[in-house]
Amino acid sequence: MRWKPTAEACASEPQRADRLWRGNQPAGSPVVSEEQFDLLPTLDLRQEMPPPRVSKSFLSLLLRVLSVLLSLVGDVLVIVYREVCSIRFLLTALSLLSLFLAALWWGLLYLVPPLENEPKEMLTLSEYHERVRSQGQQLQQLQAQLDKLHKEVSSVRAANSERVAKLVFQRLNEDFVRKPDYALSSVGASIDLEKTSHDYEDANTAYFWNRFSFWNYARPPTVILEPDVFPGNCWAFEGDQGQVVIRLPGRVQLSDITLQHPPPSVAHTGGANSAPRDFAVYGLQVDDETEVFLGKFTFDVEKSEIQTFHLQNDPPTAFPKVKIQILSNWGHPRFTCLYRVRAHGMRTSEGAGDSARGPH
Repeated sequence: MRWKPTAEACASEPQRADRLWRGNQPAGSPVVSEEQFDLLPTLDLRQEMPPPRVSKSFLSLLLRVLSVLLSLVGDVLVIVYREVCSIRFLLTALSLLSLFLAALWWGLLYLVPPLENEPKEMLTLSEYHERVRSQGQQLQQLQAQLDKLHKEVSSVRAANSERVAKLVFQRLNEDFVRKPDYALSSVGASIDLEKTSHDYEDANTAYFWNRFSFWNYARPPTVILEPDVFPGNCWAFEGDQGQVVIRLPGRVQLSDITLQHPPPSVAHTGGANSAPRDFAVYGLQVDDETEVFLGKFTFDVEKSEIQTFHLQNDPPTAFPKVKIQILSNWGHPRFTCLYRVRAHGMRTSEGAGDSARGPH
């Protein structure tokens, strides 16, 4: 049978516990009275207890959750902003495209003139074939006309080419000055070497083998009677003064003298300082002693390479020889180069008889 405590036992139980507690106190400890012990239950123990401490692991977990949530919200906002911007761009592009199409359509409708030959009604197959055939015939006619025009243009071009070629050959035959030249070796002109200055000899290049005629590079004075004028093909004499006497193919009433010298642009030395500058012209009588002054002139290298000078032969007198006396050059200190010389005028009857017996 189980034991149950009585009311008296329950009431005396605190007292007995108090006695036991007091008996267990060590010696020298303070003695608590019963009044003080009775006041113990009335104290508010909740005010004396420290506040509960929150766990640090819980706070860190909470912060992590909040940061994840904030990042998710930010990503969502960025995606939404991009979608909105892309939609706005698409709307803008579509609006611009629609405006362009509308303007194009308006231009096609109002600016482009309507076709004048536009058929007003549908054509049958036979009518269509007939129209194609007629247009084909028109194209063939146009092609025939184009071929005819091309032939005419080709013939005109060929005629012009022949005309130009004839004109060029005529100018070449006329020697560019459109006057007969009696100082050509091919018509019988020659050089009077006894009355002509000596050739220029360069001491630096006068080697032993240059003494032989077939190795001599110096040009004789007869080159001034040839039509071949190119740099270096000239007669050079020493210094800036000299003379040359040309024996004409007959007696000629001299009217003009032409000198030719290549321009400075084609000279190998970069200039034309060896060209003659001032010169005088004399007509020699039959006795080779009487000289008639025909004029003094200046050859300007800055002008044309071919220069013609009118002689003072009045009244006209026929001469069998003509002398060209060079008085100065354009600054070369050692020699003067004379290229082609031409004598113009009219041959007398006696000169014509002489030329009939001589070469032409």
